[in-house]
Amino acid sequence: MDQLTIRKVEDYDFESVYRFVCELEEEVFDKALQRRIFMENIENPVYFYLIATLNDKPVGFLSCHAQYLLHHNGLIGEIQEMYIEPEHRSLGIGQKLIDFLFYLARTKNVKQLEVTSSKHRKKALHFYQSMGFIHTHRKFIYKLNGDK
Repeated sequence: MDQLTIRKVEDYDFESVYRFVCELEEEVFDKALQRRIFMENIENPVYFYLIATLNDKPVGFLSCHAQYLLHHNGLIGEIQEMYIEPEHRSLGIGQKLIDFLFYLARTKNVKQLEVTSSKHRKKALHFYQSMGFIHTHRKFIYKLNGDK
């Protein structure tokens, strides 16, 4: 029987997380810069980086950054990335990652969790709604580096 484990990311998980982020964004990022960002982020006590392993093989991850916001009068978390390898989707791994995030966020007194997903990711939008997330906002972005 397959053994699924959801745990906090450790520094030795960088290679897997880097691969997942590149696959998620369909882009190869500067590895040295990614490592610096990763190492800094996993040290932050209100950033939640989780990895899913199946029989000790990494198959997905989730990152959530929390910050104190005046207009919420407290700590708000936002899921930044979530990725499950295509061959391991629809097996409940995403649900287990979110459930563990809910647990950890409550231990840090996070008041609310938020997530933004691109309009073209229909399955992801449906997944977040099935997990209890409610569509309440529209997000606008302005790229400062001139990209369209």
